[in-house]
Amino acid sequence: MRCDNGRMNQLLRIATRKSPLALWQSEHVAAALREAHPGLEVRLVPMSTRGDEVLDRSLAAIGGKGLFLKELELAMQRGEADCAVHSLKDVPMELEPGFALPAVLERADHADAFVSNHYDDVSRLPDGAVVGTSSLRRQAQLRALRPDLRLRDLRGNVNTRLARLDAGDYDAIVLACAGLQRLGFDGRIRCRMTAPGWLPAPAQGAIAIECRDDATDVLALCAALEHADTRTCVVAERSMNRALHGSCHVPVAALATLGQEPGEPATLRLDGMVGSAADGRAVRASLQGSAEDAVAIGVEVAQALLARGAGDLLAEVL
Repeated sequence: MRCDNGRMNQLLRIATRKSPLALWQSEHVAAALREAHPGLEVRLVPMSTRGDEVLDRSLAAIGGKGLFLKELELAMQRGEADCAVHSLKDVPMELEPGFALPAVLERADHADAFVSNHYDDVSRLPDGAVVGTSSLRRQAQLRALRPDLRLRDLRGNVNTRLARLDAGDYDAIVLACAGLQRLGFDGRIRCRMTAPGWLPAPAQGAIAIECRDDATDVLALCAALEHADTRTCVVAERSMNRALHGSCHVPVAALATLGQEPGEPATLRLDGMVGSAADGRAVRASLQGSAEDAVAIGVEVAQALLARGAGDLLAEVL
């Protein structure tokens, strides 16, 4: 946020990756900010990140999903942008010092999507079918369901991944429903892969805004987009992941859901999983409690997973 003669100049600059999905999410946030603050000018600052540029190796091999954030954070530190928009599932459990998440927007579809031109779901795939995904979490759950499948890495933006499927490189691919829906590819979803049998990445489907923690004007503007229920759910999921020292290096899945009986306080249920992308072994745990205890519930589910052997699975990839 820039100032003019001591008064706030109504311009907010959003650092964003250049992928179609990242640009859609940033435009979505920009529109919401303009609606919340009439007269505010919002401008996108598209940037390329190392995570976008290096596509021939897995994210785990080149440093993890934090690569998607680093250049955007540097832009904020240099004063070239006021905030950044992220898929929250890509945001590390611990932010870099000096940064905050002033808003988590209402969550979209949290589920994964089975995408294929010939088959309706995982069970219909022929023996030895080729499925594309670079996510260790997805690989672990696919291995558990279908040990016969041949799993191959698949990097790139949504359009690139769909093009490779259409070119015949894969019999099916697994993507996030939210990303497909945001880009108008709803019709490519053959089926939603849903809980409790299939769990998403922590915070999947949620968009977050990041800014410097000392940028009080920006913090206040962005806070108008906060969705409390989504924040509660992703706090529980990320708390579990943090307690497991999880990242994109490990197959960790989580989903928190809220419920409430008339006249009763809100309750939160958290389902968590740690798996093995090598052979499909997995441990699961769940817990229900007060929504006010989201952080503690996440820690308790992590402890239950560790007690059931998650530590051994994590040790194989850490």
